[in-house]
Amino acid sequence: MRILYFSLFLWCFSGCTQVPMKAPKAVEAKLVHVLNGLESNATLQETRLLAHDIVQRAAALNREFGRTTPPKFHNFLVNIGLKKKGLCYHYSDGLYTYLKRRETYYPHFGFHLIGAHIGSYWMEHNALAVTRKGGRVHDGVVVDAWRQTGTVYAAPIREDKKYKWVHRPSRECL
Repeated sequence: MRILYFSLFLWCFSGCTQVPMKAPKAVEAKLVHVLNGLESNATLQETRLLAHDIVQRAAALNREFGRTTPPKFHNFLVNIGLKKKGLCYHYSDGLYTYLKRRETYYPHFGFHLIGAHIGSYWMEHNALAVTRKGGRVHDGVVVDAWRQTGTVYAAPIREDKKYKWVHRPSRECL
């Protein structure tokens, strides 16, 4: 039984690599660069506003959920009832609903929920996809506020080798 508890302890504190939190301005700058790759005809002002809103909303979700590190340990705390929220889908849903309410500010962008390993208890992961308006989800950018513990991860979906993303239109909530 001790081995089981020790294994559980190790699993909770390993799993995801802990990435140091980056300065919000640096994260915003990277996000602007990645979003510009969508060739959405958006102005630089619109792209900067979107990047700023994503980073600020992700930070607000971290505070709201009382985020702990590493991410899998936070999941453990949610699953045993010590934390109420903070699973990956809480972050993707939080970003999605916020951005959908503000989408008039971003006329050249679309927002979608995506997932990987759907239905696998240990592997399922959810994130937000940002596309150019009317664009295909797989041509978009993955925005993941859960993966890097407090720092928004953003990359073209096709370049994200960690996950094979699928569009989840049936989950798109408001």
